[in-house]
Amino acid sequence: MHTVDDIENALEIDIPSSGSLRLEDSRRLTGPGLLWDHTGAVLEIHYEGFDPQQIANLWQKYARSVLDAVGWQDQLITERGFEGGHNLAISAPMDQLYSAIFIAETAWHFGAAKLLASETGDFDEMINNLKSVMQREANPDLTHLIEAGQAHGVEILCDDDEVSIGHGQYSQVWPVSNLPDPQDVDWRELRNAPVALITGTNGKTTTTRLCAAIARAAGKVSGLTSTDFVRVGDEVLDKGDYSGPGGARLLLRDKRLEVAFLEVARGGILRRGLATRSARVAIVTNVAADHLGQYGVNTVEELARAKFSVHRALARDGVLVLNADDAYVVTEAAQTDVTIWWFSLDADAPQIRQARAAGVSCAWEQDGKIVFFDGRDTLSIADVSDIPITVSGAARHNVRNVLAATCACYAIGIAPNHIAKGLANFQSDPNDNPGRFNEFDVNGARVFVDFAHNPHSIAAVTETVGGIEARRRFVLLSHAGDRSDDDIREVTKSALELNPDFVFAAELEDYLRGRELGDVTRLIVEACEQNGMPADRVIESGSPSEAVAKVIKALQPGDVALLLVLSERDKVFELLQR
Repeated sequence: MHTVDDIENALEIDIPSSGSLRLEDSRRLTGPGLLWDHTGAVLEIHYEGFDPQQIANLWQKYARSVLDAVGWQDQLITERGFEGGHNLAISAPMDQLYSAIFIAETAWHFGAAKLLASETGDFDEMINNLKSVMQREANPDLTHLIEAGQAHGVEILCDDDEVSIGHGQYSQVWPVSNLPDPQDVDWRELRNAPVALITGTNGKTTTTRLCAAIARAAGKVSGLTSTDFVRVGDEVLDKGDYSGPGGARLLLRDKRLEVAFLEVARGGILRRGLATRSARVAIVTNVAADHLGQYGVNTVEELARAKFSVHRALARDGVLVLNADDAYVVTEAAQTDVTIWWFSLDADAPQIRQARAAGVSCAWEQDGKIVFFDGRDTLSIADVSDIPITVSGAARHNVRNVLAATCACYAIGIAPNHIAKGLANFQSDPNDNPGRFNEFDVNGARVFVDFAHNPHSIAAVTETVGGIEARRRFVLLSHAGDRSDDDIREVTKSALELNPDFVFAAELEDYLRGRELGDVTRLIVEACEQNGMPADRVIESGSPSEAVAKVIKALQPGDVALLLVLSERDKVFELLQR
């Protein structure tokens, strides 16, 4: 069998381009995503001065022509326009996704040549080249196994190296080069585990961790993926950003796993798609401006549509859990035809009233309690004051996260008493929820560390900290260099809503991402001064740990500090715990 490198680099398609028309990216789609629920390939093209409808028409024409010529008459075509560009996609069998990229690029070769009046390659020769690569990449054993898995109702997860059937303790893994005959597989031993997908702009990591803690309280071996690590039970399998399909496969193949909670970030959805098609529940916590301008997602409305891709990964009887307090979520929900369980801080929210009248499950906060309606009975799950991450209800964003987790865990079969136990046991500390509103007592001052990094999340934590009585207030700010100047000014402005007495601006030397050293701190300082902060109250530092050391030295009893730490968290925790 040929190696991935052999196939991935087998062809180089010469695509005409100009200053006003270029191919930005070509990607394999390994699961459901923004465009649809098929595997295949997608191209991202950027252009100026061309008619979007002409782009779409040319794509339909040439993609169909090339697909038919290579023998893929049953494969589908789609496209999506966005400001300044287009996504162009074809479906393809799971065993030939690199070939699918070459096929898509070949189709666009002819489309781009038409637009730019350029010469084209020889159609028959290019088709023959495609067929040669397709033959080399094809893996009939994988195709037969996928078909058998579908017939048995058991999910199959594939990557370049391994193929697995089932999830967790009911899974089995084989090398992709040595797959079994479906008749030799003991299908009775293989099944899907309860899986929850958690996405949103903010709160998804906390909600994922909270769900895993609830499952643990129910006696389950729970696992999670996140932007920080993959964990099964108490063991961290690996650290890093595992909020995409690679992390999901790593977790779902662990033989100890009984129930899985997968944090799903925007990037993973748009780059590759979702890892599963059998989720019992999916959550969208909220939608706000963040990482706009990437992968053809330029507006908050488009971002909402991308987040809602999780509904494509639901099993037939799956449930979508949504935030009724978020306008973007409510709007996008109207376009989504699945079973929805709403949650809200307001018992009288229209979505809550409608769900209760229709006998559909939902959750809300009322009179200081987390309340869940199971479709028939109204259950009081827990007092908000007994749930540490809510800070006795002051952390309104975490009350919403609790409501979301309550719905999700009930949907996968966890009893209300175990939900209450898990909520009460989950602490806002570096062990249970590192980097998410962790509190420390330093020199008689209250210090909060949070990973908030966009205006929406910073507004949530400043609202909470703003309700705490303080003699003086301190804020530490830093930012990665791949955000725009306006983004950095906006997050600075959000933090200043706390009315701090001192602001510490920290450089992130490992996250310059194209900027010069000092650019980001300069923007933070300028934004502080433009919003009325005296220059001598804004202190620059070379790193977060250096800034935290300065804050610790300045703190006195009765002070409150909010440290928005985006890197060096372990070092910062060590400084604070001393």
